[in-house]
Amino acid sequence: MAAVVANVVIYGRKGCHLCDVAKEAVLEMQKSLPFELTYVDIDGDAMLAADYGTLIPLVFVGDEEVARYRVDAAVLREKILAVEA
Repeated sequence: MAAVVANVVIYGRKGCHLCDVAKEAVLEMQKSLPFELTYVDIDGDAMLAADYGTLIPLVFVGDEEVARYRVDAAVLREKILAVEA
């Protein structure tokens, strides 16, 4: 049976300092904890830009929002491990 791997999605945009910081934090965690990572530039989708425009960065594990503006590494790790358990 294949192991379940969490899917982490970061919603952000180019030129967003907090988005860059969040992405770096998630990439750092990925060095020690396996998970799928997708980065979505909200400016590529008018609906996402309208919905998330000032709320970025947003980080989701699966369908659950786990971070907004700043990533708490302990919370992110906990949520990823819960998916993989």
